[in-house]
Parts: sequence; structure tokens; C-alpha cells
Amino acid sequence: MADDKKEKWTTYMAISTVIIVVCATLSTFKGGGFSTRSLLYQTQASDQWAFYQSKSLKSYIFEMQKDNLELQSQQNDKLNVAPEVQAKYQEKIDSYLKKLEQYESEKKQITLNAKKLEADRDECKLHSSAFGIAVIFLQISILLSSISALAKKRYVWFLSLAVGLIGILYFADGFFLFIK
Repeated sequence: MADDKKEKWTTYMAISTVIIVVCATLSTFKGGGFSTRSLLYQTQASDQWAFYQSKSLKSYIFEMQKDNLELQSQQNDKLNVAPEVQAKYQEKIDSYLKKLEQYESEKKQITLNAKKLEADRDECKLHSSAFGIAVIFLQISILLSSISALAKKRYVWFLSLAVGLIGILYFADGFFLFIK
């Protein structure tokens, strides 16, 4: 009769252990997926910031060209250069101004893109972290469940269930991020 009672709880222990193992496996895969996405978003954000720097350098070059042409135009005024030549200088200065405005607009858009990618990266890190914590608790629960089976100690299995519930809570948090 005593063996029947032990059989019953060990069956429940085995079932609970399988559920915890499945959650641990899923946590590992989901955590790895979010970690990979986090790295991908970081790489894309870095690319955007490099693009921003490229636009900044080009903008600086155009600004220097514009300043140079403005100085030359001022010198031409003093030298009484033909109005057609001065008009060409002004036309080129205006085209550089348009380019500078375009680069500033592009830099604003690039900044928005980079910051969105960084926000996505940070969110993926939060998910990955929650799944990582879940894996820790779930693995400890599996270990305790194994010890309870070997030692045939029911209270160790209850401890395993308590730790497993914490792991499952973090597993659910990995999806929904409700623990702050």
C-alpha cells in the first residue's frame, strides 16, 4: 500500500518534470532568438550611425565648399568681376545650400531610424533576460525533481515545484514583460 502512494506522487513528479523541461527548452530557444535579434538590431543601429557620420562628413565638405565660394564671390565683388560670373558663383552657392538642407533632413531621418533600432534592441534584451532567468529556475527545478526521485523525498519534489513555478513565471514574463 505504501508503494502505491509512492508510485502516485512519483507519476505526478514525472509529469511535472516533463512540463518544466518543455518550458526550459522553449525558454532556451526563445531567449536565444531574442538575443540574436538584439544583436541584429544593434548591428543595424550601428550601420545607421555610420551612415549618419557619412552624411555629416559630406555635409561638412559641402559647407566648406560653400564657404569657400562665398569668400571668392566677395573677392570678385571687390574686383568688379562680370555679373554673369558672379551669378554662376551664386548659383553654385545656392545648390550647396540645398544639398546642406537635404543632408540635414536625411540625418534627422537616419537618427530616428537608429533610435528605433536601439529601442527594439533594448526590448529584445529584456525578453532575452527574462527567458534566461526562467532557464536558471527551471533547470534548478529539474535538478531538485531528479534528487527527489532518487532520494524518494516528497518534500524535495514540492520544493522543485515551487522553484519551477518561479521559472514558469519568468517564462511567461519573457513573452509579456510584466515583471519590472
